[in-house]
Amino acid sequence: MQYDVIIIGAGVTGSSIAMELSKYDVAVALIDKENDVAMKTTKANSGISHAGFDPKPGTKMARLNVLGNQMIDDLSKVLNFHYKRIGSLVIGHSEEERKVIDELYARGTANGVPEMRLLKTAEEVHEIEPNLSPEIDYALYAPTAGIVAPWEMCIAFANTAVKNGVTFIGDCEVKSITRGDDASFTLDTTQGELKSKYIINCAGTRADEIYKKALNGRTDADDFFEITPVKGEYYLLDKDRTELVKTVVFQTPTSLGKGVLISPTVHGNLIVGPDANSDNEGKDDVSVTSDALAYIRNTAVRSVPNIPFGTNIRNFAGMRANVKGADDFIIGESPVIKGFINFAGIKSPGLTCAPAFGPEAKKILEESGLELHAKENFEYYRLPDYFSSMTDEEKQQAIASNPRYGRVICRCETVTEAEIINAMHQPIPARTIDGVKRRTNAGMGRCQGGFCEPKVFKLLMDELGLKYDKVYLDKTGSNICVSETKEVQS
Repeated sequence: MQYDVIIIGAGVTGSSIAMELSKYDVAVALIDKENDVAMKTTKANSGISHAGFDPKPGTKMARLNVLGNQMIDDLSKVLNFHYKRIGSLVIGHSEEERKVIDELYARGTANGVPEMRLLKTAEEVHEIEPNLSPEIDYALYAPTAGIVAPWEMCIAFANTAVKNGVTFIGDCEVKSITRGDDASFTLDTTQGELKSKYIINCAGTRADEIYKKALNGRTDADDFFEITPVKGEYYLLDKDRTELVKTVVFQTPTSLGKGVLISPTVHGNLIVGPDANSDNEGKDDVSVTSDALAYIRNTAVRSVPNIPFGTNIRNFAGMRANVKGADDFIIGESPVIKGFINFAGIKSPGLTCAPAFGPEAKKILEESGLELHAKENFEYYRLPDYFSSMTDEEKQQAIASNPRYGRVICRCETVTEAEIINAMHQPIPARTIDGVKRRTNAGMGRCQGGFCEPKVFKLLMDELGLKYDKVYLDKTGSNICVSETKEVQS
């Protein structure tokens, strides 16, 4: 199992890099400790494509944010992931908040964010967002901000990579990393031994642990970093109040982050959150707490007083890979381990920057000595259209070509049997219930899978030949059924 490059971590960062490298004649493996892509931070965030006014000028964040924002727009057209450019507002009303907003405008100007403007009266602000609190009388408007389905973007990147020759290896946890006399790396993993000339560390909240393994446990390297993750919790509201806001509404940021936002999602819901809590129970703590939800409610209504929290259909939490003592991404080749490249501390606006991470990694690899020769036959993998978004004529044509399009499995989101079966045969196939959800939206609606989950379970068994105890909700071992309770009659 010899590769030129092994990418550790199949979130949106690693998948973007894998897609970029799949354009060249190099042997690449994309590995993840989970069984699918987009299973950690990527699937649990706000889904915002930031305009680029928040990062400090001159930082990697600033440069890659503006570039990534432009690239998402272009890539959404060729890869067919859901994306909308709806603009954003940073709102305020006190003198102190006006000063912060003015500073954000200055930063955005320095970073090259186009088309921004300051709204200096309540009338200007409420012309864009009529449902804001009447106290709001100052805002920064950035029309290039947008919303995106993060897991769709990641899946499109990873599927494109695999379609063009990258090997994806799931359930592949790295136990140790050693360096041979030939300067190549050997990774001892739960899927066996892997060898590579280069390693790109995209392990999210565990990127410090991966680097520590490469350093053989040392923590005295000048560039060693420590990740202290920050948890953010959210409300996801039903689709019956989508007119409440038309843009991404941010409160004036503080030292804790960008604050509680209110935004439409690309699928027509409203998302409210997050809080910012570093007092969590470890890097895998994605629990939701009543205190955090109360804080979000009380804070959000200062922006929009009539948020219908009673229409909440799901709460969730995600982790942000905050690096202790750092205010920028850690991107580059290790000065003490040649060939080991870190993409660490990828917190907000990491999702927006993600498309630009691929070209950035390519440049670092070339500077380190890897020769990259372009392929002649590279092709993007275009995600299938959702049946629910087709015209009536297109739906009739789809059903005529495949009758399974006429069988609706998820009523809330109008997801058909054909779409679910197709998801199981993508370059990186869905093999779990949540894997199907990320690729089709089945289970994302009002009943949150109450109707369709048993049907998806049965389709996974029938189509993939899985035994009942090998159909997982999401990560390997998350069983739905653990034993038979009665003999099934044929």
